[in-house]
Amino acid sequence: MITSIELGDFLSHSETKLDFENGVTVFVGHNGAGKSSIIDAFTFALFGQHTRKSNKGLIKRGATQGFSKVEFTVNKKQYQAVRKVDSKGGLAAKLSEKTNGEITEIAAGERKQFGESMTNEIEKIIGLDFEKLKIASIVQQGELNSIIKAKPKEFKELLNAVIGIDRLDVASNSMKDVIKNFREKIRDDVGYDDTHFDLLLLDLEKNKTELKEAIPKKDQIRKNHEKLQQEIMDLRKKLDDDASKIDKIKQLELRKHELQSYANEAIREIQQEITENERKIKDCEGCFQFVGLKKDLESKIEKVNLALEGAQRKIQELSNQVASLKEKQILAAKLQLKDNKCPVCDSDVEKLNPIFQEEHLRDELVSITEKIEITKKEQEMYNKKRLEFEEKLHNARDAEVTLKAHSINNEDELKKIKEEIQIKKTKVKKIPSTSKGSLLEIAQIDSHAKTIFENIIKLEEDTKGFDEVEFTYLKNSIDEKQTNLSQMDQLLGGIMEKISKNETQIETIQRAIFELKAVKDYMKQLEIIQSNIFSRDGPVATSLRSWALNTISTKSSEYLTLLNTKIQRIQLSEKARDVSIACYSKKEILDLESLSGGEQVSVALALRLGMAKLLGASNLNLMILDEPTTHLDVERKKSLVEVLSQLSNISNSEVPMQFIIITHDAEIFEDSSVEKIYKFESTEKGTLVTAL
Repeated sequence: MITSIELGDFLSHSETKLDFENGVTVFVGHNGAGKSSIIDAFTFALFGQHTRKSNKGLIKRGATQGFSKVEFTVNKKQYQAVRKVDSKGGLAAKLSEKTNGEITEIAAGERKQFGESMTNEIEKIIGLDFEKLKIASIVQQGELNSIIKAKPKEFKELLNAVIGIDRLDVASNSMKDVIKNFREKIRDDVGYDDTHFDLLLLDLEKNKTELKEAIPKKDQIRKNHEKLQQEIMDLRKKLDDDASKIDKIKQLELRKHELQSYANEAIREIQQEITENERKIKDCEGCFQFVGLKKDLESKIEKVNLALEGAQRKIQELSNQVASLKEKQILAAKLQLKDNKCPVCDSDVEKLNPIFQEEHLRDELVSITEKIEITKKEQEMYNKKRLEFEEKLHNARDAEVTLKAHSINNEDELKKIKEEIQIKKTKVKKIPSTSKGSLLEIAQIDSHAKTIFENIIKLEEDTKGFDEVEFTYLKNSIDEKQTNLSQMDQLLGGIMEKISKNETQIETIQRAIFELKAVKDYMKQLEIIQSNIFSRDGPVATSLRSWALNTISTKSSEYLTLLNTKIQRIQLSEKARDVSIACYSKKEILDLESLSGGEQVSVALALRLGMAKLLGASNLNLMILDEPTTHLDVERKKSLVEVLSQLSNISNSEVPMQFIIITHDAEIFEDSSVEKIYKFESTEKGTLVTAL
């Protein structure tokens, strides 16, 4: 049972602590006063679950953190569960056991990856998880009578949820995942799965039929292929024989062209020789007359050079004499006799030496000057002669160089060249035109031309009888047959590939079918398990519902006998798609609609308690009813209070039932035997709770 719930800055509660006893505890107050917050505090402390959008939404406005603490007893052991939340969404949780005033921590936090989970410990202690607790112990607003007002199909779904048959859907989906993963593994290993089995049988038959049809076609194509190959080989042999003539015809044309080219080249070379020799004759004619004068001219030039050298020496000597005489003239002008006295020694002298006489010196100077002029004229004459001789010598030397360049030593050689020119001109005239001339005549040019001509004659003999049209037809015929052979190769390759593919497919399919037979049987067993065990309408689920319906019926009937109603027994039964409720008195079946308000409340509570027993809620023996009087008239409201009082006073249970009633109808509990009533009020500081 719940012994206390404490809230600190939790939702609208700043600091609230509620103590509980066995029996009925009532929360009264207007809407929005914070009554239902106690349910969120209760479920948050135990399971960390609530009806708000986020954990931070649990903190009272203006506060930085909030907490909820629940103390409860199970099997005479006292426990304390505390959870805190801060403004950042951070959570802290701790479950402890209280023994003789000492607190021992059992679990803290929700680090499930480390094997730490306070929620798991709570579930073990009270025997319920959060979802089952909501069904067994928390009746939300307007849901009390919904269990008997629900449609049969909806009641069946509720029952499925109570006994966990809805979990079969999860198990069924897990089974589907197992089957799916198994099929995927089989597909990875085999390439197919059991769903392909029938298709594989059809595909196997198809491949066998195709293989059976393809083998005779392959044999026929191969036979035709070999025949066509032989025909091509025969034609190629004939073509090779004619092809050799084609090569020789080409060689023949090449040889003819070679002979004609050789003739043209021969004519060109002869004409070139004639031109060169004519130029040689033109250059060398007249050179011999100049060459014969060379030695004489060299001798004359040597003599002229000697004469020039002598004239140059004579002019130099005479020039020296002129200079000496001019010096003497200067001296003679100074040596003049005065009174027949010597101007030097002053001795008596009749006359001066002629060499000191000015007149004598002047005459000598004139005579020498005339000699110089005569000598210069001789020198000039020798220079002219030398130039004339040198020019003739230059011509003689040029003629000598020309003769050497043309390798002409004498006039007889030049004459012989003239005769050769005439012979070659005559020979050129005899060579016929290469475009119209006879090859035989061309062959007479020289031995090489004759050799080429003989080769041409042989090639013409070897190619005699060749028909180019027939050769072309033969070649085209081979090409056509070769094309047909290529197409036949492709056809043969295609059918061989198909046969190989069919054989491979047959082997693969047969191996797959062999393996999939066992898989198919195994999958059939899995599907049987799926339909019989995991289906919510299968034998297992049906059996579970039947057991649950009988259990709830028995437990509910037990509660009804304690409430002293005319209803003796409740019987739940399953039909095709729904669950019906039947109420029995001692004598007859009672229609739910004919029951009084108190009787309907009794049935609803009995069914709720029966389902709670089925869920194992006896560890807490707690039921929270949020606004259970909503939509009830005054009579039914009072009937509800009476029924709850009776249930809470039942003494044949080791742990009496504990009820927490949340309502704004305070007047219905006047003069009632409830244990505690808490009044909830909304104030500026938050919810204010007062025990009445």
